[in-house]
Amino acid sequence: MKSKGILFLSNGHGEDAINCQILKALRASGADVDVSAMPIVGDGAAYRRSTVPIIGPTSQMPSGGVFYMNPLFFLKDIGAGLIALTWQQLQAVWRHSRHCDLVVATGDIVAAAIAHASNRPYIIFLSAHSSYYEGRVDLGLILWQLLCSDKCLAVFTRDALTAADLKRQGLKKAQFVGNPVMDNLNSTGKDLQLIPGVRTIALLPGSRLPEATNNLVLLLELVKEMASNSTVPVQFRAALVPALMPQLDDIATRSGWQQRSGKLIFPAIKPSFGEEKLVEVICWADAFADILQQSSLVIGMTGTAVEQAVGLGKPVIAVPGNGPAFTYRFAEAQNRLLGHSVQVIGTQLANSYIASLFES
Repeated sequence: MKSKGILFLSNGHGEDAINCQILKALRASGADVDVSAMPIVGDGAAYRRSTVPIIGPTSQMPSGGVFYMNPLFFLKDIGAGLIALTWQQLQAVWRHSRHCDLVVATGDIVAAAIAHASNRPYIIFLSAHSSYYEGRVDLGLILWQLLCSDKCLAVFTRDALTAADLKRQGLKKAQFVGNPVMDNLNSTGKDLQLIPGVRTIALLPGSRLPEATNNLVLLLELVKEMASNSTVPVQFRAALVPALMPQLDDIATRSGWQQRSGKLIFPAIKPSFGEEKLVEVICWADAFADILQQSSLVIGMTGTAVEQAVGLGKPVIAVPGNGPAFTYRFAEAQNRLLGHSVQVIGTQLANSYIASLFES
């Protein structure tokens, strides 16, 4: 019997991770399938780590795929070759999907549109929409039509409220069966070099470059403020995407820190208690779940990873950044989605707000 072919589409780092969780479960089931992927945004590192063939070209765009938050970034994406890249990706999907039995899309209207353009049956995990945002989800005319298409076999939502809302609106194929982002958070037992008895704070600067780079610079400023004003000892661990690790030298130089084998070190801080000491932020690219599991508090400037932290019961501080993805607008919407587990600090940009966080 011929193997079934499944093409996975996604438009973001978090969406890549969700698809990889679905892939992992599919493989574990023993299903006889040939899988492939087309990450629309970013380099598809999660697929590569999962040894999934990528069928077309990938590239990091200035906006990280969220240019709708700021039209200026759309122009930057155009200048960086977005139109040519999208056309090449579409051609790759058209060529490859002829040999596929199903397309699995995770994301928003972009993933849905490309899945529909494949002219193959498709299902979608609607990761970018929730009724918690506005009370009644508004998908817009185009996305609604894509989901109502006969080629769309099922629509999976990120929460039960959204599935019920869409069914009330007439989309009977909408259903909630769980959120895959919570399925990859088992600790690996990695030694995080933690000091026993000291509270651990996780830093999540995000996954989209170059925004994640700028976010980490801002978070390091916050770390200095916390280290100098905290009345109890704390330690910091940063969960980074692999592409951010080679930039640690430049980040340290920009921030006035030093970088030693993944450790960002600030020479001397005089805290409100005790003696002057070094401040360390130890960075990992392969210990996300371990860091979340071990943390007492999470400071995040990202989307999916903050949802995962809240799912583990961790309190989260969200710091609005310069974007294009994690701005106050995004953080405030995330707060509505996740409730009191997330505290957004201020409506200003992080770099103009951090200095006042600990003023009394």
